[in-house]
Amino acid sequence: MEHSTGQEVQLSFRKDRIQELESHHAKMELALDHVFGYRGFDCRNNLHYLNDGTDIIFHTAAAGVVQNLSTGSQSFYLEHTDDILCLTVNQHPKYRNVVATSQIGTTPSIHIWDAMTKHTLSMLRCFHTKGVNYINFSATGKLLVSVGVDPEHTITVWRWQEGAKVASRGGHLERIFVVEFRPDSDTQFVSVGVKHMKFWTLAGSALLYKKGVIGSVEAAKMQTMLSVAFGAVSSSRSFLRGDPEPQGNNLTFTGAINGDVYVWKDHFLIRLVAKAHTGPVFTMYTTLRDGLIVTGGKERPTKEGGAVKLWDQEMKRCRAFQLETGQLVECVRSVCRGKEILDAVENKSVNYSILCVYLFELKLLNKVNLGHAARCAAYSPDGEMVAIGMKNGEFVILLVNSLKVWGKKRDRKSAIEDIRISPDSRFLAVGSSEHTVDFYDLTQGTSLNRIGYCKDIPSFVIQMDFSADGKYIQVSTGAYKRQVHEVPLGKQVTEAMVIEKITWASWTSILGDEVIGIWPRNADKADVNCACVTHAGLNVVTGDDFGLVKLFDFPCTEKFAKHKRYFGHSAHVTNIRFSHDDKYVVSTGGDDCRYQPY
Repeated sequence: MEHSTGQEVQLSFRKDRIQELESHHAKMELALDHVFGYRGFDCRNNLHYLNDGTDIIFHTAAAGVVQNLSTGSQSFYLEHTDDILCLTVNQHPKYRNVVATSQIGTTPSIHIWDAMTKHTLSMLRCFHTKGVNYINFSATGKLLVSVGVDPEHTITVWRWQEGAKVASRGGHLERIFVVEFRPDSDTQFVSVGVKHMKFWTLAGSALLYKKGVIGSVEAAKMQTMLSVAFGAVSSSRSFLRGDPEPQGNNLTFTGAINGDVYVWKDHFLIRLVAKAHTGPVFTMYTTLRDGLIVTGGKERPTKEGGAVKLWDQEMKRCRAFQLETGQLVECVRSVCRGKEILDAVENKSVNYSILCVYLFELKLLNKVNLGHAARCAAYSPDGEMVAIGMKNGEFVILLVNSLKVWGKKRDRKSAIEDIRISPDSRFLAVGSSEHTVDFYDLTQGTSLNRIGYCKDIPSFVIQMDFSADGKYIQVSTGAYKRQVHEVPLGKQVTEAMVIEKITWASWTSILGDEVIGIWPRNADKADVNCACVTHAGLNVVTGDDFGLVKLFDFPCTEKFAKHKRYFGHSAHVTNIRFSHDDKYVVSTGGDDCRYQPY
């Protein structure tokens, strides 16, 4: 990627050529092919197994993702219009592969869909203003409980197949993180949150609750609770077969923000497991098969344990679980056990200080920690070097095969917004938010002395493109002006006839007569963020503030040109590029926390 902002998200689109027209323009289609990324920074319990561990399901941005573990292939549910905040899977065999997801927004909706066909089975139009942040199916799978992000954090129970609300009530004036049915019940569930612990009962169309009672347990006080799990119930299998609901005094476990785990019987605290983790206990999970309780939290790994631990039925004996990821994992947001496999998902989607190199076969080749947040990157034409612009104003040049530093320099104090290498691999152009474009001669070695710069740049740099002969560079700026400058002296070229004769090695500008048609009606200046023309010069693809990827013919000289639209991002699309062979498109998003190839 040559330019990106915000939380890194990348998509890659696969191109299917249908037919060649007489004009030699290709009819191009984009199909979502793969997603890298996971929303973990503010979510929990949103990774699940399907089909006896053959597939996993998770969400990121506005996409629900089903991934086959053996082939790595993915399929997608793309009916959401904004960030998905939560996901749950119906555990009853009658509703195999039934998934529920919900999103952020002023008029949020809960989507219940089939994970295999991606067909929407039901859609619940909520009155939860601002969004729904947790959902959970009941034991028989017929009911669904949701909690909103509205001021009262309203809890609602639904008959999801009918789209009908059963009962609703304000949950708490501060945030509720988790609300889950007991594994053997359609009438009892538990909610936990900011200094919040309630045991709920569904009685007809009413919701009744009892607050958790701390009692006389030594050193215990009501804390912010982040997670919940339940003791295994021997009669739960008979309940799933349709027998009467068991009436047992089952245990409930809640994970606290300070690392403690509270053990409850009915609504009374009976024991405190101090420092189950050294940091917050973000997630808990009970396996009904063997009764083991899994906890995931924040903790530096040691021989005795780490971010994931296994406990016995009463949380009296702990067994360390080592995550074989090849890297240090200190924080886990979601755990899920399938067969004898345990998966844990870290509290991050992409680490911006790490540069990762991928093949389109979706295999990680190498990675390096740069020490600072990376803002933009560009390969040399021969593919031997990659230049990375940093948020702190520094730029680094790496050798691609080893990712060793070839050279680095910092001539600016503000973020590098775009970086490009000329077609003959001689000049490096570095555009910053300081209204400058600096030039460096790579043939002079690793000293990287600046040999020239562009003057009269009216705002921060958005995009840059070299001419095919490397003598000119076009610069698009935050003032929404496109300028052409000589390389490497930086003198601005204003003669229209000279500019018209320039052949550009690439085109990533959102400005100019050649791309005037990419702008929609009544668009603000900031609505279209990025563009890229195929190397064949036949199509241009764009990304905008509405999370859309659009495909146009190129040149696109007529206003409001016809185009094709593609979904998947939820926030603004910050940048987009074709691969060298025009087979893929890669796009990056803002705050939708995802990396994807199409």
